[in-house]
Amino acid sequence: MVTIFTIPKAFNGHIGTTQWNAVNSWMKLGQECQVVLCGDDPGVAETAREVGADYIPDIDRNEFGTPLLSSAFKKTSKIARHRLLCFVNADIILFNDFMDGLKKITLSHFLAVGQRWDMDVTRRIDFKDERWDARLRDAVEDRGKLHGAYGSDYFVFPKTSKLLDIPPFAVGRPGWDCWFIYRA
Repeated sequence: MVTIFTIPKAFNGHIGTTQWNAVNSWMKLGQECQVVLCGDDPGVAETAREVGADYIPDIDRNEFGTPLLSSAFKKTSKIARHRLLCFVNADIILFNDFMDGLKKITLSHFLAVGQRWDMDVTRRIDFKDERWDARLRDAVEDRGKLHGAYGSDYFVFPKTSKLLDIPPFAVGRPGWDCWFIYRA
């Protein structure tokens, strides 16, 4: 159904924990979900191996050494096993109902965009706990805050989409997401 991909930062400290939680939440989405980690920052290859994700180390970079989204999009589309692609920021936890939402999309050409709820999770989530999803939802309900309208954090579109042809935007820089939405 969907190939989820991202370009994580180094898996160090708090950001490492945040990204580890996010990637593991994607891996819990089941057989209909392929996860691809892109880039060669410290810990990315090791995390891909640990969780069973696919790995693309050689992402093109700009003159400042920042990975380019265009490179990750093109390289992921070549190894994607599913008809849908989902670029997601590396710190975004997806709940178990994410796949149910995708199954409701019947259009052949579309862009689905989601915004996040902000909440600091400081420890690794116990994904062996079958109620991890419900427990985290309850915590978000209690302490989370919906990010503003410009907080677009995941983008789902067909693998055959012309959206794959994007300029060399650097990951983590403002503006690319608005361009992407406008282009759709």
